[in-house]
Amino acid sequence: MAGIYIHIPFCKQACHYCNFHFSTSLRYKNDFVAALLKEMDIRKEYLDNESIETLYFGGGTPSLLNMDELTKILETLSHCFTIDGNAEITLEANPDDISIEKLRGWKQEGINRLSIGTQSFFEEDLIEMNRAHHAQQAIDSIQSAQAEGFDNINVDLIYGSPSLSNERWKQNLEIAIRLGTPHLSCYALTVEPKTPLDKMIRQKKAHATNPDQQAGQYSILMDLMKEAGYEHYEISNFAKPSKRSRHNTSYWKGEKYLGLGPAAHSYNGIERAWNIANNQQYIQSIKENKLASEKEILTQTQMLNEYIMVSLRTMEGCNLQFVESKFGKIVRERLYENAKPFFANGTLQEEKESMVLTTKGKFLADGIASDLFFDSL
Repeated sequence: MAGIYIHIPFCKQACHYCNFHFSTSLRYKNDFVAALLKEMDIRKEYLDNESIETLYFGGGTPSLLNMDELTKILETLSHCFTIDGNAEITLEANPDDISIEKLRGWKQEGINRLSIGTQSFFEEDLIEMNRAHHAQQAIDSIQSAQAEGFDNINVDLIYGSPSLSNERWKQNLEIAIRLGTPHLSCYALTVEPKTPLDKMIRQKKAHATNPDQQAGQYSILMDLMKEAGYEHYEISNFAKPSKRSRHNTSYWKGEKYLGLGPAAHSYNGIERAWNIANNQQYIQSIKENKLASEKEILTQTQMLNEYIMVSLRTMEGCNLQFVESKFGKIVRERLYENAKPFFANGTLQEEKESMVLTTKGKFLADGIASDLFFDSL
């Protein structure tokens, strides 16, 4: 199984918390699309002609693409790669970009999954985040997508902002559940360096986040989603039966993927590569028939640590048989020995041949993974 991620680096406006690569100017959008199409041809051998089972349009804001641009991109992808007939094709969309015309166009072009950047169903939260849409648009966009036949929809929600009460967070989740949303991705508000939010906090124009508040709202999240019948299949992701994100699951399983566009990352089982996070330099390099990117050949230690980190985030956990098959029996034994304190304190548990985070452990996932990392093999 292989996947392709396409980074569309444009947004209408900058959300205060966002540190992804994007531009609020559409000046170079035409040149970007031309460069993106050419990059596909340059890198069509990267995945060794494996069948592509997932396509993911991320960003930025992919819903800013017009239908002609989206059609050209999909046609070129089909020309350069073998796209599986049952491929999951996801488009990230903001509520204010969603219209009946666009929904019908997306469906006609083969988009079969939407990830809607709702973040909140309350006006005060959206204003605080500097989102471009309004609360009613958040609800309307989901209902419109459902009415047009999209039954595979993700909704993004953010918790843990200083002004978000537990009650309003519950209401956000209850609205998403009541709308019949089959998949939710819920993230704690993170203050990333050099973002507007970071600057506002340093200037005392916004309050810092509270770890205890965030932990409490994560607990509310887990309880409500379990009660509503969602599968907590990854630390931040919840799905109704058969509605897991196949694309993101492939990341967590260590499958190969190709990242196209500025700032996009790729992995082919041996190396990681990443394109330059600058639209103009990305475009210019491809005009010169090369790609401004860097790469890193992964060591066995890096591969093991990455597996520990991503596998522990999933409900299946870190499989010890897999560790032994890929890294050897001695490594498996060392890893199990290192994990014993976490079994003892109730943050890890054994399930068949896997080490799985308990509910208590999910609050400490990154720290546990870090403590289990190997310095060398």
